[in-house]
Amino acid sequence: MPELKKTATQIRRDIVRMVHACQSGHPGGSLGCADFFTALYFEVMRHDPAFNMDGKGEDLFFLSNGHISPVFYATLARAGYFPVKELATFRQLNSRLQGHPATHEHLPGIRVASGSLGQGLSVAVGAALAKKLNNDDTLVFSLQGDGELDEGQNWEAIMFAAHNKVDNLIATIDWNGQQIDGPTRKVMDLGDIGHKFEAFGWTTLPVDGNDIDALIAVLNQAKTLCGKEKPVAIMMRTIMGKGVDFMEGHHEWHGIAPNDEQLKKALEQLPETLGDY
Repeated sequence: MPELKKTATQIRRDIVRMVHACQSGHPGGSLGCADFFTALYFEVMRHDPAFNMDGKGEDLFFLSNGHISPVFYATLARAGYFPVKELATFRQLNSRLQGHPATHEHLPGIRVASGSLGQGLSVAVGAALAKKLNNDDTLVFSLQGDGELDEGQNWEAIMFAAHNKVDNLIATIDWNGQQIDGPTRKVMDLGDIGHKFEAFGWTTLPVDGNDIDALIAVLNQAKTLCGKEKPVAIMMRTIMGKGVDFMEGHHEWHGIAPNDEQLKKALEQLPETLGDY
């Protein structure tokens, strides 16, 4: 879908500009997940930028790996939740766009503070159960990083969701093989994450997380698998730093900002498509 690809490119452009401007933030995972956020918010998920905190009657999304807030903020702004020009305040004092999403700033689109890794799936499970109690047939989506699966709380949530047949939940794992200290296989080898989720009682689907068409197809497929007494997990293979050649696949770009020269090189690879803030 050409228009969605243009949106993803602009979101990537927003990301590198935001992180460069404050010389702080996490560009690597943000760039890698730009296609996922574009597919989810601009094609798949039922949501309302007018934003009602309780989310009744609409799909909900929870970002667990909250350090990739640049891609979340850029997506929300481009989707109409708040003015695009506000992206210029990223990580500034008194800004609503803090380094990790925070609810006390009352930023539309943010339903939970995140950044303490390993907690987001538990929140998503709780929200999905609440929808069941309210006879709300909409869905809950979440995103987790592969590195944060080192945290044990994830596996409690994974067991709990399967045991309680939380079948209105679609969790996605950003499986880029990188985390802050290096490749995940060296920090703590995760093995085959998909097989682990299946062993815990989930339905799993693989996808190329940097192919928007494939993402739309798998997310829609996941929706058809809901309501069958098993939660669904998407194993999304991405490239950290996708779209900026000198960042791609390097864990060092997990949490450092580009300098002026690097920003110039990055923007040359990411043409403006929707207008900069």
